[in-house]
Amino acid sequence: MQDVIVAPAPPAAPIEPSRRRRPLSRAVEPYGFLVPTLALMFVLMIIPVVLVVGYSVMDNVILNATPEFVGLDNFVTVLTDGAFLTATGNTLFFTVVSVAAHLLIGLCFAMLLNSPLIGSVPRAVFRALYILPWLFTAAVIAVLWRMLLAPNGVINYLLSTDVEWLASPALALGTVTFINIWAGYPFFMVSLLAGLQGVPAQLHEAATVDGANAWQRFWNVTIPQLRPIIISLTLLDLIWTSQQFALIWMTTGGGPVNVTEMLSTYTYKLAFSRYEFSLASTSAVLVLLMSMVLAFFYVRHQKAGD
Repeated sequence: MQDVIVAPAPPAAPIEPSRRRRPLSRAVEPYGFLVPTLALMFVLMIIPVVLVVGYSVMDNVILNATPEFVGLDNFVTVLTDGAFLTATGNTLFFTVVSVAAHLLIGLCFAMLLNSPLIGSVPRAVFRALYILPWLFTAAVIAVLWRMLLAPNGVINYLLSTDVEWLASPALALGTVTFINIWAGYPFFMVSLLAGLQGVPAQLHEAATVDGANAWQRFWNVTIPQLRPIIISLTLLDLIWTSQQFALIWMTTGGGPVNVTEMLSTYTYKLAFSRYEFSLASTSAVLVLLMSMVLAFFYVRHQKAGD
């Protein structure tokens, strides 16, 4: 009798999870990675902002055991305070001049470093020198310039003067603005240099063939290619510079006689010098609203670019 060969049974298919559970797990998985970051942002950002907004509509919190709701009275008090108006004007001058100088100096140095007229070795040396201010913290910059600008410092020695650069009401605001310009232009320089290196050479060659001179090529080819970067950098720098605190506090402290008082130092003094925490919260809310306006335009520009 002939043997019958029986083929082995195929292996059992693995049991797959239900089709309903798999898409759900995949949909929830990205949120699981975001939970730690979202929790940290909630604790360190959302809760403090909500508390500050709540304090701004109460009478003197922290020191008052039973604070009462006062509505917009704190906003009226702050907005009619002469020191607040002075701080707003100083902040506006400090921010606009700093950002404009950052852009112009950064663009000039970026074009210099991108020029083929400079050799590789000088270019490397210039890059190291130009980016040096960006490597220092605000505390180091403040201490460095306080020593340089002291009555017996290097600057006065070179100029053969004894000017009080940081103590003179006529010079203090311009001096701290200059220090901030020196400290901040490398950010623009590095970013714009990267943008210049990304401009296609064919565009300049085509413009040259069409008879465009150097200025026309710069204005009609280079600037349009850099416009998205310039707008983004300007909006970011406006937000950062308007909230500058460490440099001002460690050089002049807002003095003399409030000539360098900024919104950041004004808010700090309300809270920790005068212990008027509700008014300090109100000032902080006003600064937040101003920053949100700039942030709105920045996000809108980024979405338009995408």
